Amino acid sequence: MSVHLGGLAAVIVFYVLILIVGIWAGRKQKSSEKTPDTEEIMLAGRNIGLLVGIFTMTATWVGGAYINGTAEQVFSTGLLACQAPIGYAISLVIGGLLFAQPMRDAGYVTMLDPFQRKYGQRMGGLLFIPALLGEVFWSAAILSALGATISVIFTDVSITASIILSAAVVIIYTLFGGLYSVAYTDVVQLGFIFVGLWVAVPFAMSHKSVGDIRLTWPEWRGHLEKSQMVEWTDSMLLLIFGGIPWQVYFQRVLSAKSAKKAMYLSFCAAVGCIVLAIPPVLIGAIAKSTDWNMTDYDINKDIHSPEAAKLILPLVLLHLCPKFIGFIGLGAVSAAVMSSADSSVLSASSMFARNIWKLVFRDQASEREVLLVMRIGIFLVGIGAAGIGILVSSIYVLWYLSSDLVYVILFPQLLCVVYVPHTNTYGSLAAYITGFVFRFLIGEPLVGIPATIHFGPYIPPKSLCMLISLATILIVSQLAKSLFEKRILSPSYDIFHCLVDIPNEILPLKESTTTDELHYRAIKSTTDQQYLTEPIMMVNNSFSHSQEGLSAYD
Repeated sequence: MSVHLGGLAAVIVFYVLILIVGIWAGRKQKSSEKTPDTEEIMLAGRNIGLLVGIFTMTATWVGGAYINGTAEQVFSTGLLACQAPIGYAISLVIGGLLFAQPMRDAGYVTMLDPFQRKYGQRMGGLLFIPALLGEVFWSAAILSALGATISVIFTDVSITASIILSAAVVIIYTLFGGLYSVAYTDVVQLGFIFVGLWVAVPFAMSHKSVGDIRLTWPEWRGHLEKSQMVEWTDSMLLLIFGGIPWQVYFQRVLSAKSAKKAMYLSFCAAVGCIVLAIPPVLIGAIAKSTDWNMTDYDINKDIHSPEAAKLILPLVLLHLCPKFIGFIGLGAVSAAVMSSADSSVLSASSMFARNIWKLVFRDQASEREVLLVMRIGIFLVGIGAAGIGILVSSIYVLWYLSSDLVYVILFPQLLCVVYVPHTNTYGSLAAYITGFVFRFLIGEPLVGIPATIHFGPYIPPKSLCMLISLATILIVSQLAKSLFEKRILSPSYDIFHCLVDIPNEILPLKESTTTDELHYRAIKSTTDQQYLTEPIMMVNNSFSHSQEGLSAYD
């Protein structure tokens, strides 16, 4: 087995440091086996400060795929085609402006809480499916990226071992400390990324085989044809708005000490994403400006092949930098991978334990039971993501498709559940089905799905599918509301019990909120009826005041 001992030592040092920090951070939590508190594990007791919050939010986006993918795009297709840094930064700004403050003010625990409170537990369970697929496939994709990075240190046989090792480290410290461990290891990992890559850039730029990147600017800038503009716009809109409805994002938002800080950490993380994209952009430019025949790179392997392009960042670190500098950079990339993988693993398991296990299947589950299910979920999601990363060659295609579903299905649902009071379960379900069907009908060449419908050459198809889904939830919700309020349909036809036949058990669960952020007002009498008054998102406000099903809430 061919092993670069320096690279192996660097990776081991980084992994050991991260594991130690993760275990140390886990000791900060107040929850214990005797007095378990799932909110303490999932949200670090809503005690994440602004500085740590900025680091963990930034590190969640700046992962292995982000670092490697940015360098690859600049090298292979040019800077203009590299959309992720700008797209994610704008996404964080819009998320901070529109969603961070209302979600944090409401005292939610997961992203799915408002859906289950407004549309019911089972509808929330349906919305869990695209959210889960996105998190699992994203984790698998970045673990797969790690295998590619480590392949410059180990032989190909050991790619599997590197993925398993990374997944094991992530699982161990996430199991031990929950979000505390994830957040504090993110601080360390982001430091590794920043220092490791910025230290490597001047060494790579000064290599004798590298030309002046200012003179090669037209080559690595890239260009866009008019025929590509619609696809480019569609992809950018997907990154911006499809980057918001992810549990990894809202886990950070909801863990902030206050709503204002939740908003500010989104803005600061947007700046962090841009700053940390600069080193991989420069590395891609350096690679494009390099005469690879003057390096010790194997000239029998085409540097412009898709396989080599995916490895361009670690190849620059290995062949254009002094060995010890290159190995520090490789360790930094490994840290970047774990900074995203741990977040997705915790997010997926948190949603399952709370929103599926407790709110759908076991509403009487104790805190200890929910915590146990969450830990089992961490283990299973971590193992599953590692297995997919090892066995599935088209993992990026799977993540790409799941991201489409998050954009087309979840974003319009999130927008409506926060800002449109009249939406209800009927509209939500209709939009869910409509969005999925239209996304399938426009086809996907990456997996061989033919396009059944075409919207024309000047219309971004995925964004139109999202707008169709948004229009569906608005129109169907209003139609259903009008039919029941005007007694055109009998209350007995309210099969989802969300308009005129609302049973007590689907009203908001109080343990989802904290007393610091949400104060329930006393039950008061209005028009000879009693109902719970609280912030608008916390109650299904779709019902008519003439409804007969709700008389009291204890």
